Order: sequence, then structure tokens, then C-alpha cells
Amino acid sequence: MDVDVCVIGGSRYFGRRLIEELRDAGATVTVVNRGSTPAPPGVTHLRADRNDEGALRAALADRRFDAVIDQVCYTPVQAAVAARVFADRTPRYLLTSTVEVYAHLGRPGGPPLTEAALDLAAEPVDLQLPWHDQQFASDHYAEGKRQAEALLTRQAPFDVVTVRTAHVLGGADFTGRLAHYVERIGRGLPVAVHASPQRASFVHEAEIARFLAWAATADFLGPVNAASRGALDVRELCAAVGRVTGTEPRLVGGGAEPTSPFSFDRCYAMDTGRAARLGFRFSAVSDWLPRVVEEAVEKAAEEAAAAISRQRVPA
Repeated sequence: MDVDVCVIGGSRYFGRRLIEELRDAGATVTVVNRGSTPAPPGVTHLRADRNDEGALRAALADRRFDAVIDQVCYTPVQAAVAARVFADRTPRYLLTSTVEVYAHLGRPGGPPLTEAALDLAAEPVDLQLPWHDQQFASDHYAEGKRQAEALLTRQAPFDVVTVRTAHVLGGADFTGRLAHYVERIGRGLPVAVHASPQRASFVHEAEIARFLAWAATADFLGPVNAASRGALDVRELCAAVGRVTGTEPRLVGGGAEPTSPFSFDRCYAMDTGRAARLGFRFSAVSDWLPRVVEEAVEKAAEEAAAAISRQRVPA
């Protein structure tokens, strides 16, 4: 892979795996982030806050790239900064987006969502909303991603690809979502779910890293869904965890308690036909989910043992 790629963010989870994937394939990789975590060896590391346009320009200086992969663009304001800063620095820009952009479109019993379900040309973009407020941006995550996609697609002076990533499992997962199920099911505790939970798409962290690396240097444009074959509802996910822990899941209605992380009241399954037509065929969830659950169970056991060991150490 004789290309020069810039990755914005990429300090943890599948972003770090992506950097290693590109590097090991022979790409020249430049990582731009705030420097809170060291970049993997063998890549160039530039330190800058992507929200500070002046600092970002200064860090990049006169650098040019064959492609840019933006792992940490959450708002249209950030997208607008990227459109200006990278205007003369790359011909191709890939935004790592999310299945959450479809949050307002899914419905109970609905079909898997295609890229065309979201009309970016009609999506409103409002740069005056308080996107700089972290709580507001977090509360409006799906809207922020939709508006970021829309702004780049309509205004950026370079080619744009938006990868709508399914719920990621496996690897150095810091979200605690799968761990929630492992802990509660393993301990025989109830798991709160919707009365009629709907299916959702998932993808393994190693595979989404491979897909992003592939998409960055491919020749297609526009949105593309990225997910393993075979959507699951939360009951099926709990059953997979129960098979590993040897515990029958206790599923209960949400009631006054919030439902668990992967319980949805609308369809979150994505159609990946476009990715297949473009030449990338995703694995099936059943190919990797059992091992991912096993790893999560092993990690939980190690953390529990470490906690007990700490309690035994004299003050």
C-alpha cells in the first residue's frame, strides 16, 4: 500500500487498530491528535486539538496526503474546520460515522436500513447550535454526526466517503456495553430489555479497522454501511453470553429501570449490499461473537481477581 494517509484521532479502540492496519500494509501514516496517548511505533505523530483551527493548520504545515481518515468528527462545526484546513491537503476524506445517523428512521419490524434512507441533501445543518458544549454534543450525538456528514458532502472541496459503522464489539472496548451483559448474566442478575426488542447490526473491531483502511484508498464516494452479516436482537446477544458463562439470562421488562445498552425499540439493522458490490464482503457475526464474549468473560475475571488482590494488600 504505497499511500500517505493521515488519521485524525485514532488514540484508542479500533482507531488504534486502524493505524496499525495501515502501517503494516505499507502505508505512510501520520496521526493527528492531542497526544494524550502515544501513537503506535512506525508512524508520524503530530499533536494538535482538531477543534483549534489555527493549531491544526500549524501542525500540518505544508503536508499533503493521499487520504485522510477522520475518527473524531462529531459535529458540523468540526466538519467545517476540516473542510477548510484540508482543502488543499488531500483529494479524499473519509469520515468515520455511525449507525446512529439512522436513529430517527428505524421502526419496529422495519427492514435493514440502506444508505439511501438518509437524504443528506435535505438534512439541515445548523452551525449556530451550541456544538462546543460537550454535554450538548453528547446529548445530540446522532444529529451531530448527520450534520457533519451533510456539511462535508455538500461543502467540502475534496471527495468524501462516510462510513456508517455498526455497533463495534471486541478488542480494547472501553464502552462497557458488552461488559454490562457479561457481568449481569454471569452473576444471575436481571437484564432490562424492551418488550419487543428490535435487531441491530454489529461489527468486530478488527474488521471495521480493515474496512476503513480499504475504503480510504478505494475509488468510490458517498455513504457506505459497515456491519457484519446477521443482525441480532438483545435476546440473542444475551443468549450468546449465557452460553459462555453457563448461566441462563434473566430478561425483564425495562419498567422504571433504563433498558440495557443494546436493547432497541426500533430497527438498527443495516443493509451492507453496497459494500459487497464495491468488493468488500463482511464476515458473519456468528464467526466472531463467541470468541469476543469469551474474551470479555476472561477480562472480567482478571479484573475481579486484581480487585481482590488489591484489597489484600496491607495499607
